[in-house]
Amino acid sequence: MKCIPVQEAIGLALCHDITEIVPGKRKGPAFLRGHVVREQDVEHLLRLGKEHLYVWEGQAKNEVHEDDAARRMAKAFAGPGVAYGEPKEGRINLKAARKGLFSINLELLDRVNSIPYVTLATTHTLQAVEKGAALAGTRVIPLSVPETTVRAVEECCKDAFSPLLQVLPFKKRKVGIITTGSEVYEGRIKDAFGPVLHKKFKAWGSAIHSQEIVPDKTEFTAQAIMRALEGGADVICVTGGMSVDPDDKTPAAIRSVGCEVVSYGAPVFPGAMFMLGYKDQVPVLGLPGCVMYHKGTVFDLIMPRILAGQRICARDITRLAHGGLCLSCAVCVYPACSFGKG
Repeated sequence: MKCIPVQEAIGLALCHDITEIVPGKRKGPAFLRGHVVREQDVEHLLRLGKEHLYVWEGQAKNEVHEDDAARRMAKAFAGPGVAYGEPKEGRINLKAARKGLFSINLELLDRVNSIPYVTLATTHTLQAVEKGAALAGTRVIPLSVPETTVRAVEECCKDAFSPLLQVLPFKKRKVGIITTGSEVYEGRIKDAFGPVLHKKFKAWGSAIHSQEIVPDKTEFTAQAIMRALEGGADVICVTGGMSVDPDDKTPAAIRSVGCEVVSYGAPVFPGAMFMLGYKDQVPVLGLPGCVMYHKGTVFDLIMPRILAGQRICARDITRLAHGGLCLSCAVCVYPACSFGKG
């Protein structure tokens, strides 16, 4: 590559995309890599501030062009469920190839970004994503980098214990709902919790297998949990009865069926009165009332991970503290906000 005045570049091919920014309207390539400069292009290039251009003179030995480096790095970064396209202005974007849980190897992310001239920017880990969702972008900083730079990236990813970026598919689960509350059981009010859970699980690709309404009595709730298990439910949500009110007996019922309790309480607002236990391999969740009316709660942070096949431990719950405060914005834009993104 060589740098020459723009007026002398007519008939020569550009080494890289040239960006044009029109404030408030667009930002994108005005000329693509490989474009052969024409006489009519000169004035346009000068308006873009390009008095000199890099043009092809011959690839330097052991140097990798930014586009080729981006292709190789994207291939190294992309694990199962992650797709990528072609370079644009030296950068390649990586997207979700399927619906699921986006998972990042954070230690490896730090390692590759510590390699000189390498950049990989991502969205947040452990978030539910739809097919086609933007996950990351990568490029090198100079127009070309040494072959050793790209190989260092490839070796880092090859030797890692898990892919740098992956989308874990949601498993279809049979969900049992136990609705507690004497006011619902006796017909004084209509169940509002069930329809919310139906909608959420449907969006995640699972279905409600059974729902039973019981009064606020520990033994009735415990018996309903056991019936759901015997009926084949592989996720159980017990709704309501999670406050400190003496009539709320859900935590005692979950304990009484022999669940291994992971956590009673979570450093998340809304959702602090959340409970999670396991009856053998079946997760049993005690859901506070906020799940009914808040767009994003602790339930929305934990359930996608369970549906992706992760077994949640106490440390997973405590880590929710960073980013666990909903700001109660006047217009809720969850999940496009800071909630749950520690």
